Amino acid sequence: MALIELQLFALDSPEPERLGRFYADLLGGEVTRADDDWWEVTPPGGGVPLAIQWAREFTPPTWPDPAVPMQAHLDFTVDSYDEAEAHALSLGARKVEGDEEHPGFRVYLDPTGHPFCLCLRG
Repeated sequence: MALIELQLFALDSPEPERLGRFYADLLGGEVTRADDDWWEVTPPGGGVPLAIQWAREFTPPTWPDPAVPMQAHLDFTVDSYDEAEAHALSLGARKVEGDEEHPGFRVYLDPTGHPFCLCLRG
């Protein structure tokens, strides 16, 4: 079978700079490309970069309301919810669901409305 590797994951946003800075700060990563319409964030220690591409006609997901599906979401592993959640919220994330609904992860929306989860390690 041919080797296929994930090069990067891209999110649409009407504000690529704002969302690029959000994810760089959230992950403690580095902005490795910053153009008007394309930003890339590389996580600490390498790994798959997260790209943010400009999308003028972007409609944010309305999840959990199915009117506009989430389309994709990101999962981030954390050792403890408290510190990671406080950090995410301080950067502009919004908490949508706690771990009471589903033990093991909490759901948030980034500043553009993309869902992401903080997943407890273990």
